[in-house]
Amino acid sequence: MQFTRRTFLVAAPLALAACATNPPSPVTPSLPVTLADAFTGRATGRGVFLLTLDGSERRFTATLNGRLTGNTLTVAETFLYDDGQTDALTWVFTRTAAGWTGKREDTVGVATVQELGREVRLAYTADFKSPRGVTRLGFSDVIYRRPDGLIVNDGIVTRLGIPIGKVRFEIRPR
Repeated sequence: MQFTRRTFLVAAPLALAACATNPPSPVTPSLPVTLADAFTGRATGRGVFLLTLDGSERRFTATLNGRLTGNTLTVAETFLYDDGQTDALTWVFTRTAAGWTGKREDTVGVATVQELGREVRLAYTADFKSPRGVTRLGFSDVIYRRPDGLIVNDGIVTRLGIPIGKVRFEIRPR
C-alpha cells in the first residue's frame, strides 16, 4: 500500500480517535462516590446519546430503582426515548474481592467496575436496541457525584473499537 497525504488525512484522525476510548475524569470538583452510593434507592435521570459521526442526538429519560442486598446490587432501569421507544433493563452487580462485576440482559460478557474514590469506572459491551435494529457497542463510563448531589455518568461509545459517540446521563436521587 502506498502511503499518501490522503491516506494520512484519513488514517490519522481514526488512529487518534481509537485512543480516546476512556472518558476523562471530571474537571469540576466532585464528591466521593461508590457504585452502591450512586445506584442504591430510587432516582430519575435525563440523558443524551450523541453520535459524533453525524452530530445526531437521541435523548431519553429514565427511572432507576437500586437495592443492595449483601454483596449484590440490583438496579432496575426503565427508559423512555424521545422517539417513543421504551426499554426496561436490570443490572445485577456482584461485589468481589477485586471490586464489582456486573451483568444486564443486553450485555455481552461481564461489565467491569473500578471504584476510585471520587469516580467509578464502568466498562462493558452491549447489544443496543434502536429503531434501526440491534448494534453491538462498547461503553466506557465515568460516574461521579457533583457537589449539588447530582450523579453524572459520562461515557464514550465505541463500535468495533472505534469511538462513535458519547453519552451523558444525569441522575437525581429521590
